[in-house]
Amino acid sequence: MRYAVLVTGPAGAGKSTFCNGLMTHLQTSKRTAHLVNLDPAANSDAFEYEPAIDIRDLISLEDVMSELNYGPNGGLVYCFEYLLENMDWLEEELGNYEDDYLIFDCPGQIELYTHHPFLPALVRHLQRLGLRTCGTYLIESQFMEDKYKFFSGILSAMSAMVNLEISWINIMSKMDLVTNNVDDMASGRNGIRSRKDISRFLDPDPLLLVSAPGSSDEKNERNSKFHSLNQAIVQLIEDHPLVSFLPLNLTEPDSIETVLSHIDFTMQYGEDEEPKEPHDLDDGDFADME
Repeated sequence: MRYAVLVTGPAGAGKSTFCNGLMTHLQTSKRTAHLVNLDPAANSDAFEYEPAIDIRDLISLEDVMSELNYGPNGGLVYCFEYLLENMDWLEEELGNYEDDYLIFDCPGQIELYTHHPFLPALVRHLQRLGLRTCGTYLIESQFMEDKYKFFSGILSAMSAMVNLEISWINIMSKMDLVTNNVDDMASGRNGIRSRKDISRFLDPDPLLLVSAPGSSDEKNERNSKFHSLNQAIVQLIEDHPLVSFLPLNLTEPDSIETVLSHIDFTMQYGEDEEPKEPHDLDDGDFADME
């Protein structure tokens, strides 16, 4: 059985860094894993591990922009259209891997996940090839500094979940930049927060979008032309509580293991594997005991 993990999310969320950290953790755990680059605009310097499969071997954004005079977004759309027209290339590349963990590093343009048909078509193709597929969506902890930015991230994650229709895990990345120590100025770029405060973001509380009753912010919001929109967003999240986040701190192996265990569980990793029979024992196996 082969397994595919799609690493998605907006630009700057730490997708490639997460892929590198996950690869390191899997190899340390003696598990076979391979990196698949689906970003035609990727910089080779971002990869600690050489991609086993690289869309740039088929088509690159740089070539599309220079030869067709497309902009970055239009060129990226063209690259994925070209990939869907040449899925036999991807199928041939994937044919070399059996019983392996494939980590797909995806581009940072969220419209590819939220409303374009490319990623859903890719997912269906992977499933037809017999790969168990799971999606991860990363947003960075800096989103917690702006409640409106944070809820836009929630809505984009929800849209991607609905669009791709696969097992899904949302991840709050760069948690090493959040601290609850007021004296820690180095790691607190993304805010000083208590555990209780952070939990309201990991399991999103819609009331974060609403200011305290009677406050000046609350009065301004009531007079704002976006007041009805904010109320509708709060109601949507309350009615459809689909999004929650796992905290990810790549400096802590336990944090990576927690995320990986959730990914394994959603894909039922290893449940179809046949038990390995122990090798026959001989006198040499007991030499260390003498």
